[in-house]
Amino acid sequence: MTSPETQPLITAAEERADFDVIINWVATGARVLDLGCGTGELMERLVRERGALAQGVDLHQPSITTCITKGLSVFHGDLHEGLADLRDDSFDFVVLSRTLQQVPDPDVVIRNMLRVGAKAVVSFPNFAYWRIRLHLMLHGTLPVSPALPYAWYNTPNIRLITIADFEKFCAEQGYVILDRVALNVGNRKRPRVIHHNCDLCGEYGMFLLGRT
Repeated sequence: MTSPETQPLITAAEERADFDVIINWVATGARVLDLGCGTGELMERLVRERGALAQGVDLHQPSITTCITKGLSVFHGDLHEGLADLRDDSFDFVVLSRTLQQVPDPDVVIRNMLRVGAKAVVSFPNFAYWRIRLHLMLHGTLPVSPALPYAWYNTPNIRLITIADFEKFCAEQGYVILDRVALNVGNRKRPRVIHHNCDLCGEYGMFLLGRT
């Protein structure tokens, strides 16, 4: 699943691992809204493997065209347009994958996700991952990696989010963390799902949120 405005570098292994976690969280037959749905790979799997009623939102017109050719329901819009016009409780799950770090006002977006949907799935690159810490300590420069494929001057990422920061944010906002995992991809052919020491050991943080 891609950002609605950019096309980040995501390997096939990362994509499968990310999608596997999300699909495991989504209930059979659920209504799902995928924000920044890209070319619809996640929606395809949700429909096929969960019998989900999936709808996507994206700003990238070629991606929208691809979704339509696949028979997927998708409309053109940004995150705010994709949420503002929807009624409360329109969906069971709202997904925002690997885009939170590019959002100008993430508190508003997540609040609307949990207004429109009963549960929200949020994932993002973890800037406290140990390899990032080590690289900064040894080299004094921001690392470039599959998880963070941009240099400082051309990155769409406007926020540096850590798993610990996001957990603190959820506590302050009163969101219930129903489940959380971290993905450690690295150069592995089979990415690992990490449940402990996530802030240090996880390249990506993934959260399933609910209302109080």
